[in-house]
Amino acid sequence: MLGHVLAAVAPLAPERVVVVVGPGMEPAVAPIAAESGLRCTTVVQAERLGTGHAVAAAKEALEGYWGPRGNGDILVVCGDTPLLRTDTLHTMVTMRRGTDAPALLALTFRPADPAQYGRVLVDADGQVLRIVEYADASYDERRIEICNAGIVLGDGPVLIDLIERLGNDNAKGEYYLTDVYALAHAAGHRVRAVEADSHEVLGVNSRAELAAAEAAIQARLRAAVMACGATLVDPGAVWLSWDTRLGRDVTVEPGVVFGPGVVVGDRVRIRAFCHLEGVRIEAGATLGPFARLRPGTELGEGARVGNFVEIKNAHLGPGAKVNHLSYIGDAAVGAAANVGAGTITCNYDGIAKHRTTIGQGAFIGSNTALVAPVTIGAAAIVGAGSTITRDVPADAIAVVRGEERLSRGAAPRFRERRRALKAKAAETADKAKAAPQRADGLGDGR
Repeated sequence: MLGHVLAAVAPLAPERVVVVVGPGMEPAVAPIAAESGLRCTTVVQAERLGTGHAVAAAKEALEGYWGPRGNGDILVVCGDTPLLRTDTLHTMVTMRRGTDAPALLALTFRPADPAQYGRVLVDADGQVLRIVEYADASYDERRIEICNAGIVLGDGPVLIDLIERLGNDNAKGEYYLTDVYALAHAAGHRVRAVEADSHEVLGVNSRAELAAAEAAIQARLRAAVMACGATLVDPGAVWLSWDTRLGRDVTVEPGVVFGPGVVVGDRVRIRAFCHLEGVRIEAGATLGPFARLRPGTELGEGARVGNFVEIKNAHLGPGAKVNHLSYIGDAAVGAAANVGAGTITCNYDGIAKHRTTIGQGAFIGSNTALVAPVTIGAAAIVGAGSTITRDVPADAIAVVRGEERLSRGAAPRFRERRRALKAKAAETADKAKAAPQRADGLGDGR
């Protein structure tokens, strides 16, 4: 959810982003904020004393952007509104910097069921008078259709001053961010509202709401990639991440899941039931079906990865092929190299990871184990069934197999011995069943 929200904020080019989290949440949330590409600082709201208190927790991190040393605007958005659109935020910024230049702007919406949302009270000129939380609202106030979306844009010094004046004399004993509107109106500041579509400001407070938000964002993401030239054979059966990038004329078959950090070039075909995360695929490559590409994987132009192949932290050069039932981890595979079915790179020795290098045009036979660190030279050949522990020079042939033993005519004798053993076992079992049993189940007592 945070990734979606930060992606919506990023085009505004904020000078500083402060992510406020609850106790114990920082280890999970801070890395996501850091990966956003924005200047993010994470602060912990040690006590959860309301939305206004949460904004106050960010005050120190915003030092220099408000007050005597700064006069920038402050935008407060909710981390649980992943459907928020950049266009809506742009509208708020444009109004804030327009001729009317209100000191505060509230984002509002009209849900089909207002439920327990805070209600927005406005005068005949459209000025926001105050926002009243549902728990504190009167019967008539609860009949108001315009609801608070929880998003605020305001003049930095004004907003911080209002935050510092918040009280907690309400039904919940919390410091409500929404109280800044009444304080601003009383102080003579201009306060306006921008109305958003109700789906855009859908908050996530339960597993059911999370599922509803996921369905909505998936529909939006699918429409976006198809509008940019990708083909989704069954859009409802493809799952995209907030940062998935698909090139033109890409074809994605059903059952494909894109985790974060996937970039796909033009004319790539991704067959059914593949899983990708942290991957870059160049133009013309083919993937799947039933392939898994893990973080750090790069497929060169025209590379081919087939069914039941797993690749992790590896680079496949242009035209390289890993077509069947293989694991390629911590490796570099040269251009036009062919990796046969059942090949694995033995990259982990129980303590550390090691790399495998396969040269350009090399041929790796089926069922080969490449024990890293190891290098297979350009145009070398490794025979099927080999376990390679030493480097193979360019243009060499390496075959490592146990001696094949041949006993002519031995197969019938082997089968006869197996049948005799099976018959004897069955006879023993029958005798055990036929033996008399005591009432206590302990045999015949002898």
